[in-house]
Amino acid sequence: MSQSHNHFWLRPKTSDGNGLKSPSPGTHKVSFSDGSSDKDKRYSGRPPSSKSSRPSSPATSASQQWTAENRKTQRINQRSEALWEASLISPSAPQPRPFLIYNDSFLSLLGPSPSLQLLIHDPRAPYFHEAGVFHAPTNTLFVTSNGINDPSPDAVTTRNQTIVVTKIEFFSPTDFTRDKVRCPERNYMANGGTNYREGLILCAQGTLREPSGLIYMEAKRPHKTTTLLNNYHSRPFNSPNDVVVHSDGSIWFTDPIYGYEKGFRPKPQLPQLVYRFDPSTGDIRVVADGFGRPNGICFSPNEDTCYITDTDMIHGDGNQDPRRAATIYAYSIFWENDNPYLTNRRVFAYADTGIPDGIKCDVYGNVYSGCGDGINVWNSGGMLIGKIQIEGGATNFCFGRDGEIFIFAEHRLFRAKLGDHTRGALLGI
Repeated sequence: MSQSHNHFWLRPKTSDGNGLKSPSPGTHKVSFSDGSSDKDKRYSGRPPSSKSSRPSSPATSASQQWTAENRKTQRINQRSEALWEASLISPSAPQPRPFLIYNDSFLSLLGPSPSLQLLIHDPRAPYFHEAGVFHAPTNTLFVTSNGINDPSPDAVTTRNQTIVVTKIEFFSPTDFTRDKVRCPERNYMANGGTNYREGLILCAQGTLREPSGLIYMEAKRPHKTTTLLNNYHSRPFNSPNDVVVHSDGSIWFTDPIYGYEKGFRPKPQLPQLVYRFDPSTGDIRVVADGFGRPNGICFSPNEDTCYITDTDMIHGDGNQDPRRAATIYAYSIFWENDNPYLTNRRVFAYADTGIPDGIKCDVYGNVYSGCGDGINVWNSGGMLIGKIQIEGGATNFCFGRDGEIFIFAEHRLFRAKLGDHTRGALLGI
């Protein structure tokens, strides 16, 4: 089933979801940059410069600042209104308008005709959850499901849960086939994934009996699988969640305890860590710790920064606490003796809705993450520049070709089309 929404522009909003209004003292609002000169930028906390030698009173300065802010807000609002009114869809139409603009730089990523298309809605099960690997040579998308009830005797070691790997082969943006991947071996609760060699790597979370680790799966039938790694110096992993491959061939992955919390993994024998595995030497080592629940991982385009999400706010047993982390951390990658280290850990961003799950960069260094309200986009400095709003949120996503983004929302699979030049850093296509 396919449904397309084209040219949707959303008016800028305040953090409470209302239309942008003239600010009043003591209220919070979202600011939008219009590319104006430094003299028009928001007050940074430093005393404002003045050509007059006479100092202005605090009340006068505050009033001037408020007036400048109000004028700037009106300019941005007018520009966004013009875009919104130019939409091919009537403002009174019932369809959603998913593109929320926080900064003008997001407009250049969207291109002239952004769209959001519902490709599949399957109410039977949450088939569109994680992984998200676009295999360009075969024009095929691989995606893993969330836990699905499995009453078969074989599922006793997974607490009667199973994970389904789905592949979707595209012949055009709207012409595709969908099929389940039937591996010669079981995938052992596959979760995150990434491109690797001629196929893909999947994070095998494991079961109560089978070890967790990393498996390589061929992209073409019969989808033969090979175990790449299933222990840290004889100690079992928890339940690997997401994975990315560095240009030097090393494989980096996160290992939270979600499998244990969901009942299909034994009691953890390791902390919740981030690892680097070098298949050429067999070296496996820890590169980061100190997380509540390490989750998504990716590199900047030039690989000088590693981004890792911490989704401690939501645990695998359903426990939620908004006081816990929903954070994206950035690390600098430092090389010594031909080996990389993660240094300079800092908060890159905090998700304002839900948790930042899957994470990826585009070729310009912007950072995208699946959050509780859809795909959130930050520039490389950590400024939120825009959102692709998905009702109910998005767990993960991946870039396709020429501005395509495939978005996973459990029972629904979306295809967002941005500007042709907006491409994922991983494939660059």
